[in-house]
Amino acid sequence: MSTTTFDEGRLMQVLIAPIVSEKATMVAEKSNAVTFKVLQDATKHEIKAAVQLMFKVEVKGVSVVNTKGKSKRFGKSMGRRDNVRKAYVTLKPGQELNLTGEAA
Repeated sequence: MSTTTFDEGRLMQVLIAPIVSEKATMVAEKSNAVTFKVLQDATKHEIKAAVQLMFKVEVKGVSVVNTKGKSKRFGKSMGRRDNVRKAYVTLKPGQELNLTGEAA
């Protein structure tokens, strides 16, 4: 891949939040991957650059999943949850990302 440079301000906004769930924890233990909620228009290359910039780790690969929001009822009116874009970021062997805030 060519050395593409990204705007640092944009990279700071790409990652919205880490996803902490039972599935995300199982994936993290099994394949050394971390799950993030990302912007809808974020690319895999931007996500990789953002994780490397913010957490100072080496990224092996990025997988992206788009989840459509569910329609829900609120009494008589219908509502809709937001669409979510998740990124599964696989880290290289020996790399570790601690999102819990605990000191090692």
